[in-house]
Amino acid sequence: MRKTLLLVFVAFCCATQVDAQASRWFRRFASQQTQASLVRSYADSLAYYKAKLDSVQQENERITALTGYSPNPDGRMYRLFAPLTFYHSPAQQQLRLMGNGSQDEMSVGVDKALMKVYLNRPDLVENSERRLSQVGTVAEQVDEPIRQDVELTLKVEDPQVPDSAPVDVMVEKPKFWTIKGNYFLQLLQNYISGNWYKGGESNYSMLGAITMEANYNNKQKVKWDNKLEMKLGFQTSKADSLHSFKSYEDLLRLSSKFGLQASKRWYYTAMLIAETQFMRGYKNNDAMVYSDFFSPFKLNISLGMDYSVEAFNKRLKGNVHLAPISYNMKFVDRRALITIFGLDEGKHVKHDIGSQITAELEWNFTDNIKWQTRFYTFTTYKRVEMEWENTFSFKFNKYISTTIFLYPRFDDNTTRDDHHGYWQFKEFTSIGFNYSF
Repeated sequence: MRKTLLLVFVAFCCATQVDAQASRWFRRFASQQTQASLVRSYADSLAYYKAKLDSVQQENERITALTGYSPNPDGRMYRLFAPLTFYHSPAQQQLRLMGNGSQDEMSVGVDKALMKVYLNRPDLVENSERRLSQVGTVAEQVDEPIRQDVELTLKVEDPQVPDSAPVDVMVEKPKFWTIKGNYFLQLLQNYISGNWYKGGESNYSMLGAITMEANYNNKQKVKWDNKLEMKLGFQTSKADSLHSFKSYEDLLRLSSKFGLQASKRWYYTAMLIAETQFMRGYKNNDAMVYSDFFSPFKLNISLGMDYSVEAFNKRLKGNVHLAPISYNMKFVDRRALITIFGLDEGKHVKHDIGSQITAELEWNFTDNIKWQTRFYTFTTYKRVEMEWENTFSFKFNKYISTTIFLYPRFDDNTTRDDHHGYWQFKEFTSIGFNYSF
């Protein structure tokens, strides 16, 4: 039994040794076969390129025998040995109807060789002539040796340059405020002789106006616009025996508007308007004062939204304020004028809650013709107060202009007129000096 087991163990060891030697021999044989295959492929490639070179050399010798001119090697032969690139000339040569055109024999031979590869092995094409042209030319023919003109100089020490130099840095603070204004002074003289067939009287008039604006915009959704308007106009009249002159235009108004941007053109806005006048107001041959400083004084505070208007190549600009919540206060200092301006007898102040709409637009029809308009309306849903101011300016030059002013007004909180009802109207035309900055 022991002999049998010993024989089995010896046989197993022998079989294992033989199997290991057979595995090593098979791997060595496979490696030799692979190397032989690679060598044959490489040798075939070398033979193929040798045949190509021989054909080029034969073509070169044939050209030399026919013309007596031996062409120098140039960049065109490079196309046969570089990574295969698709050039336009082989296709153009193949599709030509007659002859070889202006190409020489060398170009024709290279194009034919490339075209044969394009047709038989298109999978080898790695590049294109268009992509090469974007990078640059491959080579330029150099017929003469290039000699450098070298001038020897003594070596000098490097100049001593400081590692750092003082630099003046100026940082300007952003300009968030815009200041602008407009002034005009206009005079009118009208003379009529005492025997003028249509009658009338001579008179003089003067109108001055100042508008100043200080607007803040931080370019980050915050705007604050402030405007102060002052107008004062006087006229004389011989028919008025009580007054040597009286005012016909009188305005002192401050507007302030604070907005937070909601979208490109819309702003959440809080607006304040305060308005009164400078002088006492009279009528012809009447000693009664019909208006005065703080008689009346109007204050309006509203919350709403603003829409920025910009149209007709930015010739029309402005904004529209829509306020569903508006507080309006009217104050009259003179007791005799309390009821004339719609206040209760014995009370100097009247408070109202309602809604308000204000629109301020400026339209430059041309460089010399401009229309400025302001529309204001306030309603308590029981009464309405509406004003529409229109100013047309015609500029003759930088300083001389003509102004037409149209001002309709509606207020059903005043005494009704038998002819005009609750409507009131003012208009004047003037010519004079104008300056803007």
